[in-house]
Amino acid sequence: MRVPGRMPLIAGVVCLAACAGGPPVDSPNRAAFYDGVETRLLDDDLVNFRVQMTGLATRADVEDYAKCAASQYALIRGYGFARHVRTNVQEEGGVWRGDAVYTISPALPRGLQTLDAEVVAAACAEQGIPTV
Repeated sequence: MRVPGRMPLIAGVVCLAACAGGPPVDSPNRAAFYDGVETRLLDDDLVNFRVQMTGLATRADVEDYAKCAASQYALIRGYGFARHVRTNVQEEGGVWRGDAVYTISPALPRGLQTLDAEVVAAACAEQGIPTV
């Protein structure tokens, strides 16, 4: 089955595509679709990521999608790290939305929920999770 403009998340299948593109991969088990990322710079080092998914997504899928977007965004801006501030997830009518905030920095920030942007972005690519 082909659904234009959507990239599915398939458990155990690895593929890489742009935020809202790429041909879907069918799975009899589970499919969730990455419907895009909206990025808003709130301050020099504070960034808001709004992500959307449909299909058989879960809260964890949405949180991972935002984390992948934050990691790649940090790399694009020339930073090596990100720190999770908060993520709100809601589902309505089969549409999952995540609203996440991360700080980005050139050095490892203080806190428990820090990300090495290069390592996380590489893991996202291996898992087929699109980034910005």
